[in-house]
Amino acid sequence: MIEDNSKNSKKEQVRNMFNNIASYYDFLNHFLSIGIDRRWRKFTIRLIKQMKHDSILDVATGTADLAIQAAKTHPKKIIGVDISDGMLEIGRKKIKSKNLEKLISLQNADSENLPFTDESFDIAMAAFGVRNFDDLDKGISEMFRVLKPGGAIVVLEFSKPRIFPFKQIYFLYFQNILPLIGKIVSKNKSAYSYLPESVNLFPSGDEFLNVLKKNGLSETHFHQLTMGVVSVYIGKKQ
Repeated sequence: MIEDNSKNSKKEQVRNMFNNIASYYDFLNHFLSIGIDRRWRKFTIRLIKQMKHDSILDVATGTADLAIQAAKTHPKKIIGVDISDGMLEIGRKKIKSKNLEKLISLQNADSENLPFTDESFDIAMAAFGVRNFDDLDKGISEMFRVLKPGGAIVVLEFSKPRIFPFKQIYFLYFQNILPLIGKIVSKNKSAYSYLPESVNLFPSGDEFLNVLKKNGLSETHFHQLTMGVVSVYIGKKQ
């Protein structure tokens, strides 16, 4: 569990947690989702491909899976940011192995205090990182700030299934079996118990659209995937 003992405690604990599990992160993502996480990212990229863009910012990029997928949309540059050096190190190795170093660059940066000037990117995207923001409004407002007019925020994030009996089966797996497997493989007892806790606390669906609207985005909508296990949220900057 992430405990809020000080202003920066969640951010620091999230950083340390991901540094500790970085070497297991990709394997567990694919294993625990039975490989469906790849489809979720591909769907997200198909949506982005329909948008006019030359520059992409991947917020909370992790090991750069979404950034690497975004290369298929043929932008001129992709920058990924994350607070975990361990995750970024693995991301850079993956980028190098795919000869994408001229297109994709990664840097350690705080998603809630982005080191970019206003109106720098056509797309600001994130996959499974927004719910880790210490201050959700601050993180979204920063993504909005660095967007060019006409640009879009695209967020892939876990949500909450509502269809019976899939909902009950999913939450049994998500809250009990998944944390146990994650703990055994990663040797980190808190990382994969944090996952369902953070999803339960995240304002999914229309609630998250309200967060986007509150921070200046318009034409907001979302797509539910795999019976509501994840959702892709989109908001545009006028």
